[in-house]
Amino acid sequence: MSRISATFSALQKDGRKALIPYVTAGFPFADITPELMHGMVEAGADVIELGVPFSDPMADGPVIQKAGEAALAMGVGMKQVLAMVAAFRQADDRTPVVLMGYANPVERYDLVHGAGSFIRDAAAAGVDGLLVVDYPPEECEVFAGQLREAGIDLIFLLAPTSTAERMAQVARIASGYVYYVSLKGVTGAGHLDTDAVARMIPRIRAHVGIPVGVGFGIRDAATAQAVGVSADAVVIGTRIIQLIDGQPREQVVPLVRDFLGGIRAALDALPPATPSDATGR
Repeated sequence: MSRISATFSALQKDGRKALIPYVTAGFPFADITPELMHGMVEAGADVIELGVPFSDPMADGPVIQKAGEAALAMGVGMKQVLAMVAAFRQADDRTPVVLMGYANPVERYDLVHGAGSFIRDAAAAGVDGLLVVDYPPEECEVFAGQLREAGIDLIFLLAPTSTAERMAQVARIASGYVYYVSLKGVTGAGHLDTDAVARMIPRIRAHVGIPVGVGFGIRDAATAQAVGVSADAVVIGTRIIQLIDGQPREQVVPLVRDFLGGIRAALDALPPATPSDATGR
């Protein structure tokens, strides 16, 4: 069982929802990420999504785009991101870490370091999951199998426009959890319709037997709690990036820790979920 599956299994046993914060690796300071990750765990994060900086992040809104550009300008690439995960693992061998990004950095890593080197080095660093925005499920079944052999889950996005056929395609090869994009558009855009999310989750669970996380629009404790009623996990990223942008270094970790502490408290105030609520089975 992967670290991600074990984490969700323990949470579901306790009737609790997962808190999954996202931060761009290397932002706002090139060397702060491992420290920031530990602060997130202290605040109650169950899984950490670490954004891999990329020059053409088509699914990201302006806030995360700006963070990625800043990290790239400081020399942060895939090699540095893997080193950050390895540094985090020196003191935390329990919390799952998911890399979120695009195909180009993954494929370029293999071009530079040799075929298969990304999976090898990601596993060695302690990566537990990979979410590649521009990898459709029908084109990466072999890659998904290679990741599973290395103990890494391949996570996919679903959207309000996803058809039953697409959900079934994702269900066939996805592991860990699926990430439901609650808004049409890029990260940080639009208004979150929690009623629409609640209607969509059962449709996803009719096809997908692994946990469902929801992101793209959760900005505070109230929206996190509203989404947590139906989802297995809430993912929050843009608001964290906004919170730490331009802050003095010594304020970054405390700000994130305090913010996530409020989200954790809101999720833990929900009535305990039953196993059937969590799996849809």
